[in-house]
Amino acid sequence: MKNKIISLFLFLIIFSFLNGCTGMAASAEEYYTIGMAYFDNGKYEEAEMWLNRARQADRTMTASVYNLGRIAFERQRYREAASHFENILEKDPDNVLALKAAAFTRIRTGDLEIASRHYSRLLTLVPESADDGYNHALVLYAMERYGEAEDVLNKYPFALLENNDVMLLHARTLKAQNKIEAIDSYSNILSISSDPKVRYEYAQLLEYHKIYARSLEEYRQALSQTQASSSDPARRDIHFSIARVLLTADGENSEGITELESAVNDGFKDISLIEELLNIDGVSIENKNAIRGILGNLEHES
Repeated sequence: MKNKIISLFLFLIIFSFLNGCTGMAASAEEYYTIGMAYFDNGKYEEAEMWLNRARQADRTMTASVYNLGRIAFERQRYREAASHFENILEKDPDNVLALKAAAFTRIRTGDLEIASRHYSRLLTLVPESADDGYNHALVLYAMERYGEAEDVLNKYPFALLENNDVMLLHARTLKAQNKIEAIDSYSNILSISSDPKVRYEYAQLLEYHKIYARSLEEYRQALSQTQASSSDPARRDIHFSIARVLLTADGENSEGITELESAVNDGFKDISLIEELLNIDGVSIENKNAIRGILGNLEHES
């Protein structure tokens, strides 16, 4: 029934359009109206045809180009979509909608430098947009420009207090720069909601700063929250991390070897990381021999 109503609606629009245009050229606005009627009902192929007619009838009709970009994006033709949005920006560099669309589309094409430029321009025009600031920071983080990402996020203090995604990205930018302030950031996030992946990152950070007791506590809690089917983090990686902390904190204790064996039994096979355990100061000869035995078994299996 719904499809019949939609079809009748489109028929009436087109009929009215044809009846009104007998003997004269159709206007870009009329083509656009039909195109958008198809677009609103998910009929992208037909929408694209009519919007292209609108664009050809009036080359200055920005709305047609913008919606052709939206259609291309919906159909996963991202480079074509970016081209439409950036054609608008060539004539109107301050078009906020086109900047948002072009920036987000360039993330999909993998052109992060271009996306970053679009977001920089966008935030010059609408500096209060925390959502766009977050997206820009994400792009900068992906480009490993961690300090710049942190600077962008610091402009939105309310979001850093209220939005978990923004808080986590901020914590990760601090962690990537090995800043000790990241410890408080992660702790604040985990006081609001517990996520094994975030907790695992937090434990790694604590280990890096040699806060071994807290690190061990967080690793073990992450392990208790991680399902056997999880890959990020995987239980084998958490077991290995626990083994490394235990051997670092007390190289005489055999508990680290037990955790290492658990890691291997769960599928941990990174021989180079296991070899690094032999270089930890204070690991006993007995534990080093046990590590060598585990390495020998892995090398035999491979």
